[in-house]
Amino acid sequence: MSELTCGVCNCTYNKDQCCCKGDIMVGGKHACDCENTCCESFHKRSGDSFTSAVSHPSPTISIDCEAVKCIYNTDYRCKAEHVDIKGSGAGTSRETLCGTFKER
Repeated sequence: MSELTCGVCNCTYNKDQCCCKGDIMVGGKHACDCENTCCESFHKRSGDSFTSAVSHPSPTISIDCEAVKCIYNTDYRCKAEHVDIKGSGAGTSRETLCGTFKER
């Protein structure tokens, strides 16, 4: 499990920069930099609604990751101690990114 800070304030799973989905998927199978990654689990918030898949926000989360060129990817799992998901104002998952990505 990684400590996650989510800066995607308009995601329905974001509560106080913690993800309440339980686990996320970072996309970017062919990514060579963070701009080519995204949070596939992003779901745009509708109004002030908030969706939680877990009982309360947690600073740690399980992260599946398709970015195989990232040094933190081990068998499609993120092994970074801390992960930053960015994309304030995102309208789609493609407007988000993993700020922790580092190419091997």
